[in-house]
Formats: sequence, structure tokens, C-alpha cells
Amino acid sequence: MPLSQLTFKIASQPEEFTQVHRLNYRTFVEEIPQHPPNRERMLIDRFHDENLYCICLDGQRLAGMLAVRSTRPFSLDDKVSDLDRWLPPANRPCEIRLLALEPAYRRTSLFAGLLHFAVQECIQRGYTLGVVSGTLRQARLYERMGFVPFAEPVGTATARYQPMYLSLDSALSMLARLKMEVPELPAPVSFLPGPVEISPSVREAFAAAAVSHRAGSFLQMVADTQRLLCRLTGARFVELFLGSGTLVNDVVAAQLKVLDGTGLILSNGEFGERLIDHAGRMGLDFDVLRVPWGSRYDLGKVERRLQEMPQVSWLWSTHCETSCGILNDLEGLTEICRRCAVKLCLDCTSSLGTVPVNLAEVFLASSVSGKGLASLSGIGLVFYNKAVETDSQIPRYLDLGYYRTKQGVPFTQSSNLVAALHQALLELEIPRRFEVIRRQHDLLRRELSAYGIPAMAAAVSTAPAVLSIRLPREWSSLAWGDALERLGFLLSYRSEYLLKQNIIQICLMGKITDDQCRDLVATIAALAR
Repeated sequence: MPLSQLTFKIASQPEEFTQVHRLNYRTFVEEIPQHPPNRERMLIDRFHDENLYCICLDGQRLAGMLAVRSTRPFSLDDKVSDLDRWLPPANRPCEIRLLALEPAYRRTSLFAGLLHFAVQECIQRGYTLGVVSGTLRQARLYERMGFVPFAEPVGTATARYQPMYLSLDSALSMLARLKMEVPELPAPVSFLPGPVEISPSVREAFAAAAVSHRAGSFLQMVADTQRLLCRLTGARFVELFLGSGTLVNDVVAAQLKVLDGTGLILSNGEFGERLIDHAGRMGLDFDVLRVPWGSRYDLGKVERRLQEMPQVSWLWSTHCETSCGILNDLEGLTEICRRCAVKLCLDCTSSLGTVPVNLAEVFLASSVSGKGLASLSGIGLVFYNKAVETDSQIPRYLDLGYYRTKQGVPFTQSSNLVAALHQALLELEIPRRFEVIRRQHDLLRRELSAYGIPAMAAAVSTAPAVLSIRLPREWSSLAWGDALERLGFLLSYRSEYLLKQNIIQICLMGKITDDQCRDLVATIAALAR
């Protein structure tokens, strides 16, 4: 009978489960004497409630089955000492059990068809390795299919089984050899700080035909985008620069260059250090207050330092210190700068769109179109509250006042990027977005901590959209990041500063579900184990 006349499905009906128990009995009691007989001639597997039964039906009749189970310990854990030692690392294993075919249907094609269906189901569930106990009677068939034997055979003298595993690559190669449809692998889940997943409508807006940056319709879209950004932050003005967050921090530094007085830069991580670099390259006169990575500023010390520096006129800090997941106290810094008559400048690259950001009393603030705003990267943002005049001492491209005098578009601008940002702002669901990010952050923090994997930042000072984890010395962040990527999770770990600090970083700036967060925790826990 051709496979096309058979039905492959997940068992779900009572009559299907009854047939499963009867075939289980005939195979593993009467044919392979693994279990004692009973009057009912039914064998209900001890893991029945956890099993996913992949079955093959000929009409209403069960022709074959196998069960998939991912809950540890596996049945093989009881038979093979230190099972994980035998398995390839960096995988999400499941156990394939109870492979049984009715005698009339025992041929390679049906076995392959059943395995093909099971592989599809396993891929959808994120499993990348199948562990089996294959009967020695069919050892050659298993090996032809790509199963790799390991350890010594297990079981009794009358029911001997060879432990084996089937990798995802081997399963896909097997299906290709058999000229069966190779299932499409699911897209990896992105926990990156950027690029983030964007909605179909934002993608559609970006793909629209480009228009001239001098067109009236484009200038109106820029003005509406500025209005939405100011409403989101409480700032009076914002300018859009074609470039990255690095560019707009240079814009901030250029504006500080023409101010009287000196400055103070705060640093508690990599991006605070980058602000210091921006200021140094611009030739600013400033002092630095550093605290250890992962620590929040002592606001009392900050205020005392400002009081000790009568010439200081500005203070520059990150709002979210992305490198270690710290959310610095915007309200506290604003209050201190108000009391000390100092202009507050902020890098809000990773905070805008992920937490409430009130820039009403901030002198200058930088951010970007990607990350928390869930659009494409490529537009830098500079927020300000006092009208700025153009200044010939500042390079044209960095002159904030020049942008203001030209309706925000002094030079060529990408209508596609602005259209995407405009659409993303229209879709930004505040405060629901903040609530979802906070809930998922708390879920990840709580469950990872239960496995002995704490976040760097204390809960009281954490940035909800960034969870930085400094791994113990014996664990390589590069190896962990690579392993998680192979398992379908994209994390931030390749930046030089993250590698140096042995940090992996989980970011919640795209569209992430609670279940995807739980899957990530389970995968990290499996790697740790």
C-alpha cells in the first residue's frame, strides 16, 4: 500500500489510545518479552501521560506508532550511567520510544514514513536530538537510517536493546536520501538587542516606494514622527539623523563642546565608557565618576561630586547601561541636576520604548529607531527642550540647530526608514508593552535564578528589557552563545566587551512570547546540567 493511502497523525481519540495500548502489548509482551502478560492484553506505558504518540492509520486501523517524550529523566537515564556524557553537546534531546509496527505493515517505507512524521513534530517543538533504545533485532535498519549507537546494550537476555541517538542533521539527511519532503526548520527566536523582530506592517511601510526627502508628504511624515516621539518622552523637540546611536552621541558631544564650563560623565559599564570616549575625541573638558559594572550610582556621591566642581555645567550618563542590564535612576539624576543647576544629558538607546522615559527636564538625550521602538535600525534620535541655534563651530552633519532650521531634513534622508519608524510608533502599545517586558523579565530572572544562574544587576536596579548574565570562569560565553544559536535562540554575546567579561545577554526588545522565554530557560538549564 502506498504511503499516500495511510494517515500519519498525533493520537488524540480514545479509540486511538486503546489501539496504542493493544499494539504496545502485542509488541513488548508477546513478541519481545519485556513485560509480564495480563488478562486485558493491554500495556499502558508508565510515561503515558507525558508521551506524544505519533501514529500511522490505515483507515481506522493502527498500523504503527512511536512515542516522543522530552521530560527528564528519560527511561535510558535509568539504564545508562551518566547518559549526557554519551550525547553530542548543545542539543535539546527527546526520547523516541515504543516503536511498533503491525506485522502486515513492516517494511522500510512505513518505518521511514513514521519517522518522517515524528521528525517534523520534533522540529516544531524545538528538539534537535532523538535518543532511542533500538532492539538488537533491527540494529542494522536503525544504523541505515542514521542512528548512532553508543554505550553497551541494555535490557534482559530476551529483550536486548542498543542505546542510539539520531541528530537533527542526520534525520534531515535521511529524509533527503529517501526523497521525502525535508521539513523547514523554524526561524530562531531572537533575544538580541537588535535587529529586533518587526511587525508585517512596519516591514510593509519600509518596502514602500521611496520618495524625495524634499517632498511635502515626506516632510509631513517627519513632522508627525517627531510629534509621536515627543509625546512618548515629554521632550519638546527631537531631530532624526540618518545613522546609528554612535552618530547621535557625537551630536550630543558636539553640542556640549560649545557650552561654557566643564562636565562630569558617569560610567557603570561599557556604554558609559563609550560616552567617555565620545567626549575625549571631541576634546571636551570633563571629569569621570566610575562605579563597578553591574552597580548603580550612589546618588549622594554624584551630588557631592557636582558640588565639589563649581565649574561643571553638564552631566552625561547612560539611562540603560545595556552591557550589564542596569537601569540608572533617571528621576534621581534629574532632581540632582536641578538642585545643582547642571544640564543633564542621557544615552537612552536601550531604554526608549522599553520603560517609561521622561525627558521633560533633560538637556539632550540620544536614542535610535531600532531596539525598543521595534523598527529598523538606521535613524538616530536627539531629543532636546530648548531651541538650539545653528553653530558654525560644529560640523554640518552634527549641527543640531541646523536640523531644526531645515524642518528636520537638511540633508538626504531615507523615506523608507522614516516610514518604518512612523508605523512602529503608531503601533507602540504603551503601557501594555512595558507590562509585557517587565513580566517576561521577571519570569526569566526568577526561573534562571532557580537553576543557580543569576543576573548581574540586582532586581531593584535592573533594566527590564536587558538581562545580562556573567558566566562562571569555567563556562565560555562564546561557547554558550554558539550552542544556544544552534538550538534556535539568538542572544547577544559576540561583542568584544561581552566576550571580555564572559557575559551572555538576553534582550526583550522584539516580539517575544512567555512560552519562548520558558523554552530559553529550559535550554540554558540543560546546557548548565
